[in-house]
Amino acid sequence: MASPGIDTEQEPLLGDRTPGSREWDIIETEEHYKSRWISIRILYLTMFFSSVGFSIVIMSIWPYLQKIDQTADASFLGWVIASFSLGQMVASPVFGLWSNYRPRKEPLIVSIFISVVANCLYAYVHVPASHNKYYMLVARGLVGFGAGNVAVVRSYIAGATSLQERISSMANTSACQALGFILGPVFQTCFALIGEKGVTWDAIKLQINMYTAPVLLGAFLGVLNIILILSLLREHRVDDSGRQCKNVNFEEASTDEVQFPQGNIDQVAVLATNVLFFVVLFIFALFETIGERAILLGGLIVVWVGFFILLPWGNQFPKIQWEELHNNSIPNTTFGEIIITLWKSPREDRNEGPTGCPIEQAWCFYTPMIHLAQFLTAATLIGVGYPTCNVTSYTLYSKVLGPKPQGVYMGWLTASGSAARILGPVFISQVYTSWGPRWAFSLVCGIVVLTIMLLGVVYRRLVPFSVRHGRIQE
Repeated sequence: MASPGIDTEQEPLLGDRTPGSREWDIIETEEHYKSRWISIRILYLTMFFSSVGFSIVIMSIWPYLQKIDQTADASFLGWVIASFSLGQMVASPVFGLWSNYRPRKEPLIVSIFISVVANCLYAYVHVPASHNKYYMLVARGLVGFGAGNVAVVRSYIAGATSLQERISSMANTSACQALGFILGPVFQTCFALIGEKGVTWDAIKLQINMYTAPVLLGAFLGVLNIILILSLLREHRVDDSGRQCKNVNFEEASTDEVQFPQGNIDQVAVLATNVLFFVVLFIFALFETIGERAILLGGLIVVWVGFFILLPWGNQFPKIQWEELHNNSIPNTTFGEIIITLWKSPREDRNEGPTGCPIEQAWCFYTPMIHLAQFLTAATLIGVGYPTCNVTSYTLYSKVLGPKPQGVYMGWLTASGSAARILGPVFISQVYTSWGPRWAFSLVCGIVVLTIMLLGVVYRRLVPFSVRHGRIQE
């Protein structure tokens, strides 16, 4: 019981912090503990808002692009979609470096402000008399640039949690990101009730319709996010055991906080984890707690089995589209053309479009069809393997880096994931169209095998910083 006159919220929490224990062997006041977890949860929300900003317009980009600029084709659509990942790839290392030397509020607020401005620009791309498609390209690229704060979010969470807390924290971060991706299109579906015409605010030339309302919601969420960060986010940093560390992001750090542990980061493990994460995101783009190393290995094996099952087997061949060809050349199918099919209505498919494997794709005549049960089984396995690999990649990466500032390293990891999301659709659209699913999925299986081999080579090096330097037993 606290003595009279002593604020119980300032009373230190003392404990034994052995593996599996819930007690602390550090001095952390209840107020500090609450502030630390409020800040972490604010960043969960930031991750959610960022994902919503990406997915809330993804299904309406093509019809809106056609409406504002008749010169836009499927190839340009591919660039508009890829511009988000391009912007994020460029911004992630920049914001990560910034967060290493300045309060994390600064890059977070600036990046979110950029996203707000970009969403407002998207709402006005119909106004210029020409080149509207390029304004949309810039708007989506800036939204992606603002989403580069993912590196800052993960760096903060990695630095503000102990080893025991980090697995669940990284999993929650990825869950919030995934939830944003899922709910974004749901929100957009609700805005479809407004219709294409909607209402117009003539004074500021703002059209509020089914295409612009989602981005205006995204802008509002961004403003709300900035307010929450300014009012609730505080700078916190702990070492792998949970002891408070001197915070380089806050000049008035307490003098009784411990300094950063000495030792070099294993750069081979860092580089290998970047490669592993690239492959995991690359595979996901194609298909649009125990030891983390074993989970990552198991996840990769599950993904490999999924793609192996997805390979065409048997002797039943697909139905051919015996459609009259208008030219003698094989069309160059782009990722944009694949996306366009998502907007085709069932009525169009039944009454106007041919069904079956396109006759111009020669592999249709000798490649067996993929059965529904085969596809569903593969989708289930890949759906289990991907999130497992995603979460463990981030967790392993943060543990290898240790308690030192991780902004730049998290920036490079995010950039590698963005590059994978750019290259994945290009890879699948080109290889699948030219050579069919057997070659496409066989190459993916080969990539996964090489990745498993890489994981085997660096397996013993993928250990937490504190374990590597003998401060904590694994």
